[in-house]
Amino acid sequence: MDLILWRHAEAIEPEAGQPDMTRPLTRRGEKQAVKMAAWLDRQMPDTTRIWVSPSRRTEQTAAALGRKFKITDALAPHATVEQLLELAQWPLGNGCVLMIGHQPTLGQTLSQVLGLSAGECAVKKGAVWWVRHRERDTEEQTVVVTVQTPEFL
Repeated sequence: MDLILWRHAEAIEPEAGQPDMTRPLTRRGEKQAVKMAAWLDRQMPDTTRIWVSPSRRTEQTAAALGRKFKITDALAPHATVEQLLELAQWPLGNGCVLMIGHQPTLGQTLSQVLGLSAGECAVKKGAVWWVRHRERDTEEQTVVVTVQTPEFL
């Protein structure tokens, strides 16, 4: 099973009284999303299931991909690692799942699936972490397929 975690691209800083969920992407963030989406579209299988947080910035990030996606509270800010992994059906699901969400949940998820002792990995805005769960010689493994940032594409 492949699990792709994509942190939303750069968003505007909240103005006084503005709800966090309504923050849009900056112009830079829009460019980051388009660049990463073009790369992902070439790499991901057509059958990839795509789940997105209900925040405006994650929906805008997902829209750059031009594929159908489903919105879920399991990826909202302050969602838990358990909610994310259950939705993805990690590690026993099939195929490829892309999840567009927020820190710290994405970083905490990576730490857990990779067996790291740290509480969370740093995931840059607009970055993608692609991990794979597989069985080799009767041993289960989780491997990092790639880590990409829009600046290096």
